[in-house]
Amino acid sequence: MKTADPRLDQVESQLIRPLNQAEVKSVLSDLRDIAKAEPAVAALLESASPLRDFLVNVLTLSPYLRETANYDPSLVAAAIAEPLLPQIERLVTDARNAWAPGENGATPTEAEVMSRLRIAKRKAAFLIALADLARIFDGRTTTQWLSTLAEAAITAAIDHLLLSAHDAGKLRLVNTAAPSEGSGVIVLGMGKLGAGELNYSSDIDLVIFFDEMAGIVPNPDDAIDIFPRLMRRLVRILQERTADGYVFRTDLRLRPDPGSTPLAIPVDAAMIYYEGRGQNWERAAFIKARPVGGDREAGAAFLRNLVPFVFRKYLDYAAIADIHSIKRQIHVHKGHGAIAVKGHNVKLGRGGIREIEFFVQTQQLIAGGRMPQLRCRATEETLAELTKAKWIDGETSAELAEAYWYLRDVEHRIQMVRDEQTHLLPETEAELKRIAYLMGYSDTASFSEALVSRLKTVERRYAQLFEQEAKLSSETGNLVFTGQGDDPDTLATLRKLGFERPSDIANVIRTWHYGRYRATQSVEARERLTELAPELLRVFGESTRADEALLRFDNFISGLPAGIQLFSLLGNNPALLFLIVNIMSSAPRLAEIIAAKPHVFDGMLDPGLMAELPTRDYLAERIRGFLAPARHYEEVLDRLRIFASEQRFLIGIRLLTGAIRGAMAGRAFTHLADLVVEAALDAVMKEIRAAHGDYPGGRVAVVGMGKLGSFELTAGSDIDIILLYDYDDAAGESSGPKPLDATRYFTRITQRLISALSAPTAEGVLYEVDMRLRPSGNKGPVATRIKSFEKYQREEAWTWEHMALTRARLICGDSELIGEAERIIAEVLSDKTDPKRIAREVSEMRALIEKEKPPASIWDLKLIPGGLIDIEFIAQYLRLTAAGKGIAVDGDDFNTSGQLKLLGSELMDRNDLELCLAALSLYTDISQLIRLCIDGEFDPSTAPAGLIEVVCRAGDCPEIRLLETQLRELSGAVRSIFEKVTRAA
Repeated sequence: MKTADPRLDQVESQLIRPLNQAEVKSVLSDLRDIAKAEPAVAALLESASPLRDFLVNVLTLSPYLRETANYDPSLVAAAIAEPLLPQIERLVTDARNAWAPGENGATPTEAEVMSRLRIAKRKAAFLIALADLARIFDGRTTTQWLSTLAEAAITAAIDHLLLSAHDAGKLRLVNTAAPSEGSGVIVLGMGKLGAGELNYSSDIDLVIFFDEMAGIVPNPDDAIDIFPRLMRRLVRILQERTADGYVFRTDLRLRPDPGSTPLAIPVDAAMIYYEGRGQNWERAAFIKARPVGGDREAGAAFLRNLVPFVFRKYLDYAAIADIHSIKRQIHVHKGHGAIAVKGHNVKLGRGGIREIEFFVQTQQLIAGGRMPQLRCRATEETLAELTKAKWIDGETSAELAEAYWYLRDVEHRIQMVRDEQTHLLPETEAELKRIAYLMGYSDTASFSEALVSRLKTVERRYAQLFEQEAKLSSETGNLVFTGQGDDPDTLATLRKLGFERPSDIANVIRTWHYGRYRATQSVEARERLTELAPELLRVFGESTRADEALLRFDNFISGLPAGIQLFSLLGNNPALLFLIVNIMSSAPRLAEIIAAKPHVFDGMLDPGLMAELPTRDYLAERIRGFLAPARHYEEVLDRLRIFASEQRFLIGIRLLTGAIRGAMAGRAFTHLADLVVEAALDAVMKEIRAAHGDYPGGRVAVVGMGKLGSFELTAGSDIDIILLYDYDDAAGESSGPKPLDATRYFTRITQRLISALSAPTAEGVLYEVDMRLRPSGNKGPVATRIKSFEKYQREEAWTWEHMALTRARLICGDSELIGEAERIIAEVLSDKTDPKRIAREVSEMRALIEKEKPPASIWDLKLIPGGLIDIEFIAQYLRLTAAGKGIAVDGDDFNTSGQLKLLGSELMDRNDLELCLAALSLYTDISQLIRLCIDGEFDPSTAPAGLIEVVCRAGDCPEIRLLETQLRELSGAVRSIFEKVTRAA
């Protein structure tokens, strides 16, 4: 900081050009008004001095300075008549003492403190700007005075707040004449404030901590309430706009995890955070941290304790990748290989101020632990120390230092125009001319040439530091997620990528960086995620309704126990990343599954997943291996649940990606259910035998009904089963320590089986079990003896029950009993000899369903006229009437499509058969996908856009409305065939 007494009348001639003559005339008019009350201004206007021209030209270029001059004419008079430095020093002192009682001993009110601070800031900012533009101050002096002024204002505000809390009885200060002394309140200036390099219109970044044990709070437990409240008032004092303006916009969002912590944080909690969850960008931020208010001794002690976090003991080359990835994310790319001037961000853009700061800070992070001399706050000072330490050469240091202060000058002039916190050069030639003239150039061309030269120098030096210049530029654009505030360029980039709520998405990414989830708590996991973020956002952005998809991904990683393996895999496996995005954008149900049970994701890491089809043999081999380690009943059931949920998920993934179609998915889901029911039955039988022994001649078999019987289960299907049993008539009870009679013995088996399959545990539910298709339905016993089953089916069953029997399939149990049940079912189905009555009852049943369960929409593919039920009823009608029409059924496919092919070729028109098969295939493909991806009804107006795309792909149709039209036409044709088939009887 210069110590001489510089005066504006020392200004050189033609230092700054005016914007235009019209503005000159307007400014001169304003100055004449000011001159009426200020003789010094009147005298200046009568002269033809360089100072007169300078003042007029400056006011034409800066609407903000012109407005200030008109608001406070005495300030203009003082600026031209007196040395500047003593005035600025007095104003800083006025700001520092704004809290202090007056000569009468009266403590100023908060409103008075706010007014004093604003007046001092407005006057000092005006004088500092004139000194800067007159080249009386250089950039170093300008930034230092601005930082000193901010520090004075902060200190005064803190002293006022502590004293007011003391007067209110909430605190007991050590010394009311120096309120901050011994208070334990730590106010750290971050960024450019901490480095003493504050911008002309800068925000001030503060981080505030307090020591609960400092002794000024009578009850330490109250501190967590008192200090955050005071800090809310601090923000108001400094940044609220009043008639006197504002002091400094204030940002407290660099504190630990700002989204979930109060404005002031206990020292102990802060240290725990930084030691466990602190991030590399926070390490970089704390390089410049400096006590700027409150208890200075406590602040210095806190920073000393933080040194091991900021500066690692060993050379920290791992940090450079994280810092580099942050820089790569924020890199603005305006044309490959060319740096634009208009609209360029001199802070964040290519070759900008941030690159110089990162150039310095990366090397400080790497080596600062071993070399204390590199722990400087100021940028230029650090460049000099890096040169002394041989980390960089003198030429690099000189070039970057010169470019740094040049760009800071440009930044100040951008902000002096309208006192806006912006770093963007104007987009228009007229506005760019203001900046060029304020910089002392005669035209925009010469300014642009000089600026581009510095930007290219910085870009080249920064690229050399990382050695791979080509990788520094990102076509994506700005993606800044440090701190808590939204970067406008980042929001624009997110919007361009395809996100509709960019601010919400930016907040989600910050949540990851703050390590609030277990998966992001380790430094390594956050580093991988930082590197992955640009590609992750790009791929998510390409999906429709990208916001919803990313939020589901956020929900997914919130449930992960760890993240580094996943993030590394996604970073190195684009196909896996695409698959994750596919799930999140189109299948909320799958997304919820992996969020609730992250272990199901493990199976996706199998490189052979898509290559191997989920056949029965494939699944049987895996279930045997998975259950082998189980030693007791509960463990078997838990492992069954884990296995089933993972395999259902993986079958679903194959279906979602198109590796398998709907019919194969139905078979795969069914094979899985068969194997699970069989394993559960085996486990149940062991438990029953252990408690109740064997029942003489006892045999059981499980019949799969409905979609389980017909190999048409979906991802969310329940299962319909009947348990059949038989035993020796001569036996009275079972042979175990707790003997049971036959009815109770086999009922107990059934109840245990139902419980094993459907009871909720920590691992979830295997299947919801429906036994309403057993003889006599819910009124009958849960287990049915084979003789009773035969008698009921031959003598009492209704036609609809025989229709259901066409899909009855024995899935596990005693082989002899299975054979006997299969014989009974085949005979019962072959005994139907009245096609006319069957046709009438099938039609009546379909009409009843249509009346009691009307379809919700055309997408209710099961219930719509001409939908799945119509096709199933056609197949079942053909099966029931085949024998009566002389058609021998040598084998039974159980599957609807299989039965149609088996019998339709004999009993239906060929064209009708082909149309029914085509409709069944389409309905199955779409239904399987819908049941996989969502719960409830499918509505294109509210469904995930990704699901709509998948459904259209399944229907081989480019647009959902066209597919809807196709379904209407197809279902109408199927309904006609249904009526034709049943009417023909």
